Amino acid sequence: MSTDLNDYTIIKEGEAEILMHAKNEVFYNKTQVNNRDMSIAVLRTFISKRKQEHETLFSKRNNSVAKVSEKNGSISHVEDKPDESGLNNELLNEECEGPEEKSQEPCSTSEEAVKTEGKSHRELKPPRVLEALSASGLRALRYAREVEGVGQVVALDNDKGAVEACQRNIKFNGSVACSKVESHLADARVYMLTHPKEFDVVDLDPYGSPSVFLDSAVQSVVDGGLLMCTATDMAVLCGGNGEVCYSKYGSYPLRGKYCHEMALRILLACIESHANRYKRYIVPVLSVQMDFYVRVFVRVYSSASAMKNTPLKLSYVYQCTGCDSFHLQPIGRTVSKNTSVRYLPGFAPVVPQDCSDCGKKFNMGGPIWSAPIHDQEWVTAILADVKSIKDRYPAYDRISAVLTTISEELPDVPLFLSLHNLCSTLKCTSPSAVIFRSAVINAGYRISGTHVNPLGLKSDAPMDVIWDIMRCWVKNHPVKAQPADQPGSVILAKEPVLQANFARAVASLSKAQAKKVARFLPNPERHWGPKLRAGRQITTKHVSLLGEDAVNGCLNHQDGERDAKRQKIDKSEDDAADGMA
Repeated sequence: MSTDLNDYTIIKEGEAEILMHAKNEVFYNKTQVNNRDMSIAVLRTFISKRKQEHETLFSKRNNSVAKVSEKNGSISHVEDKPDESGLNNELLNEECEGPEEKSQEPCSTSEEAVKTEGKSHRELKPPRVLEALSASGLRALRYAREVEGVGQVVALDNDKGAVEACQRNIKFNGSVACSKVESHLADARVYMLTHPKEFDVVDLDPYGSPSVFLDSAVQSVVDGGLLMCTATDMAVLCGGNGEVCYSKYGSYPLRGKYCHEMALRILLACIESHANRYKRYIVPVLSVQMDFYVRVFVRVYSSASAMKNTPLKLSYVYQCTGCDSFHLQPIGRTVSKNTSVRYLPGFAPVVPQDCSDCGKKFNMGGPIWSAPIHDQEWVTAILADVKSIKDRYPAYDRISAVLTTISEELPDVPLFLSLHNLCSTLKCTSPSAVIFRSAVINAGYRISGTHVNPLGLKSDAPMDVIWDIMRCWVKNHPVKAQPADQPGSVILAKEPVLQANFARAVASLSKAQAKKVARFLPNPERHWGPKLRAGRQITTKHVSLLGEDAVNGCLNHQDGERDAKRQKIDKSEDDAADGMA
């Protein structure tokens, strides 16, 4: 394939380079460097964890083999002893299976295991990666060139121009890319359905909603594999179009300050729902909201019994329409008796018809994923890896800041409060975050920040404690009288049960805050956000998305192409006229 480099711009990101045509033929967004860097960091940690799990599995298997060999040897020296090889097989199988939640590869029987005793354990094959929506192929190329130990990377797209661009970029990146990356023209849904449990990693990064790809994606991942999924339709997920969100994700969003975290939890609940249809379930390792999208990293396992715990991980949300109070209603519960466990519907309702704090009604949203959305062990490992090779991450500052904030979040507290919203309800001056945190800690509860919102505060303190703290604050900082029917007036009319202590607590600042580590960084440049869908003509109305300089450059290029085409036509007409003469 001959390529005139004068028609293309070379874009370098990490160790990969791609050729981008001046026309908007294939989608590329510079902003997604944060997304790609975070994905590479998680993929590196996944490969490391996968190797550790593999070695642990085979060490247990070898121990089981040794025990079986000893038993078989002792049995052979005893005369007239009944054959117990079947019992040994059963014992070994039980030891090999282990917990259902960590199912990996099928275990060998004792006879097979004894045959392999003394040999090195089965070699772990490099992970296969599927990038279901590749466009220019930049992400696949970075995986192949930057992630050590990665195997084959399959890049799919159902647009012929995108596949041609991807193949061109593969050749442009040399022998390493050519040996590892392959590009196919295919519908990602059909391809994943026809390749069940074949890929260790599946990456979904669509332009918009991933909902139509989830059903096939959860089937394409191997047991214990990694599914990486992005959703950019934040207006839908954050409550702008609740009915559309319900039709796509099966959950109704609420428009609170926590709407971006709720978007993450709606996406996780949707993936879990699709996985459950095939006796599978997910374990989130990292969930982030950055820029204009949400991105989740989950491991997929198969277990019919573990799948029964799904209702325990989902909850409905009751949001008061008058104040910031919200309450979670778990869908299911369990009752244990001796060794048996019964799964029952959750107790309801958790709230009365009217809010006990301000007297207003509730809106109900969900269901959402109310279990932890991060694995703190993974987060620590990812952050350590990023810091150790920070020169290899173009967006190191941003992803390290996000990971640092996530590492300090309370993992078992869904959603969060906004201190400014609490004060807005009461029409009072706002205490500093340190003072408010100290009051919560002194009351015997935990509190942390959130990576989603710099003003957000996660706490396991119930809402009546939160409002008591605010009542005590207002007593020391009086407010002007408000109409009696206002939510703030109703809240302040009650005497606080808890007497808040605003003395500064030792843990009122996180470690990152104490060290003054940057946690929320500004955008590196203007117009840092979503870009125009590939194939659409760039016009002056896209200035807000692309910037004036970029739009003018594209328009000038289009004008130059039109002039060149017109001159070519005029020349051919002149030549034809001369020929007739």
